[in-house]
Amino acid sequence: METDMPLAPDLDAALREFSGRDSLLVCLDFDGCVAELVADADSARPIPANAQAINRLAELRGVTLAYVSGRPLDTLRSLAEPPTDALLFGSHGAERWLGPDSPGLELNNDQAAGRREVLRSLEAVAAEHDGAWVEHKPAGGAIHVRHIPDLAYGEEVLDEARSALAMVDQAHVKEGKQIVEAVVVQSSKGEAIEELRELSSPEAVFFAGDDVTDEHGFAVLRAGDVGVKVGPGETKAGFRISEPSALAEVLNRIAELREQAA
Repeated sequence: METDMPLAPDLDAALREFSGRDSLLVCLDFDGCVAELVADADSARPIPANAQAINRLAELRGVTLAYVSGRPLDTLRSLAEPPTDALLFGSHGAERWLGPDSPGLELNNDQAAGRREVLRSLEAVAAEHDGAWVEHKPAGGAIHVRHIPDLAYGEEVLDEARSALAMVDQAHVKEGKQIVEAVVVQSSKGEAIEELRELSSPEAVFFAGDDVTDEHGFAVLRAGDVGVKVGPGETKAGFRISEPSALAEVLNRIAELREQAA
């Protein structure tokens, strides 16, 4: 399978070097990366070409695939439908599935009380604004404003949520696109990628993501690794593609180079 459009020369050169390593770790964010960002979070699905490219990579020797997402682990597994052997980090790294023996997330009493307070605070804000809604997550909660058409008004709602969360001792706030989240377990996508690196011992790591929380993942990449920012915005990633639909081109290029070398 050949890629349909040429990649930027510098990205293609980086992928050539990356793909030539014996063992690779390919880490992917879900929303805004593998799937388009949508107002109804439950309707997000992988772009078909991206799903095809991911499955293609999953069949290749020496490639470990992982999702590193802010989604709860069960939701990520349901929506992304990852390859059987893919490793999964959900809730920004607070939840993990690294095999059948992976322990579930267990909150201590203080964390459980903090989660309840996070959800109470966010629900109180959402109740005052049509279009705002709260997603309950195992490690906390998130308020979404993608259903609010007025972007400035949506940002005002998020500011209210930030102020409310500042009063919750256990809350660790994470910013995103038209979303503010708070978790009671300190974790990041960077920590998740480092754990995956230690587990799989790859010679190089690839990570693609689109949002503010993905910057923690780009920050831990090393020489020889490849970071790809999806869409606009400041980034620590070395490379950028315009939109989620362009990801398949990148993943298929990695697969193509691996297949040629086999």
